[in-house]
Amino acid sequence: MENSKVLLVYSGGLDTSVCIPLMRQEYGYKNVVTVTVDVGQDPADIQQAAEKAKILGTEHYTVDAKEEFAKDFCFAAVRANGDYQGYPMSTSIARPLIAAKAVEVAKKLGVKAFAHGCTGKGNDQFRIEFGIRTLLPDSLIHAPVRERNMTRTWEIEYAKKNNVPIQQSLEKIWSIDENLWGRSIEGGRLEEPDFTPPEEIFQWTRSVEKTPDKSTELKIQFKKGNPVSLNGEYLTPAQLVLKLNALAGENGIGRLDIMEDRMMGLKVRENYECPAATVLLKAHKALENLVLTRDEIRFKKTVDQEWSKLAYEGLWWDPFKSNLEFFINGTQERVTGEVRLKLYKGQISILGRQSHWALYSEDLASFDSTTFDQRESTGAVKNFGMQSRMYFQLKEKYQKEL
Repeated sequence: MENSKVLLVYSGGLDTSVCIPLMRQEYGYKNVVTVTVDVGQDPADIQQAAEKAKILGTEHYTVDAKEEFAKDFCFAAVRANGDYQGYPMSTSIARPLIAAKAVEVAKKLGVKAFAHGCTGKGNDQFRIEFGIRTLLPDSLIHAPVRERNMTRTWEIEYAKKNNVPIQQSLEKIWSIDENLWGRSIEGGRLEEPDFTPPEEIFQWTRSVEKTPDKSTELKIQFKKGNPVSLNGEYLTPAQLVLKLNALAGENGIGRLDIMEDRMMGLKVRENYECPAATVLLKAHKALENLVLTRDEIRFKKTVDQEWSKLAYEGLWWDPFKSNLEFFINGTQERVTGEVRLKLYKGQISILGRQSHWALYSEDLASFDSTTFDQRESTGAVKNFGMQSRMYFQLKEKYQKEL
């Protein structure tokens, strides 16, 4: 193993940075390859990861996957109204893509050994390792933080002894994960359920007190369930999300503070910023309610919930997920149209929606129309709830026997 290579899924943070000397000293790898996948995190973090990797002597690769992430992952979540316990999933839907890109690099280099910096308490260990094992079944995966039951204190001491640059990691009080679709902030006192998050943790959204006093109106056009334009401007998926993140964040949209149930059963406190995702999901549902039938809407809620569970767990290539998507994408064939919204002081209001697939007739629904002959409803109303009424009468008659 001494002359073989290991590919490290690399973020540039403390956990993954200490893995570089560990792979050499404790796992016997002479060559460490680092891969950072750009899914829309802060460009400074991408650059710093590359600089750290160079300092630590690795063969480093940066993969730009922003457009692929927006188109194939974020917009898939839009079509499925992707939501886990009240927030738009962001970290979870990025992990399968990160794993896939790491495998692509590994295949080109002929590497079959991988490492990551996930802890044994979180969800990412499942998502990353499922992706790698699915796409490269005979791979070997190392998880040093989990395998050695590391603490942050131990990691800091080890980093100092091995000249690992960690100054930025020490300066960052909070643990932050970021991509196009959302930003999660945790760690420190934020872990306490009754601690009030300080304003300093937020970067994408303004506090309600500092939002504009004038509302912002938007027009979002959808085609087959996918957002394609913003205020009449056709944009690439990543461009649309980034622009909407800025517009919605300025109006205080997308701040969430929840107690989340992790896959290991741990209940944790999480803070999120997801401005664009919050707006797009609301607009998408408004359009679905205009064009889908009552039973499609009812059943799709169940399908969406099952899809979201699989996506949260990182099971992107599960056949059940693919089967659910056949139904989801079938309904989206008609989810084409435009939604108008108003953003104001942290709130989103739907102003209007239109589509040539609208299952709405003003002539039938209007109170001033006689096209729908109200007299024909008499029989339906008379027989409505017949069995329920029969049960109630029997219950009154035989109450004492129950």
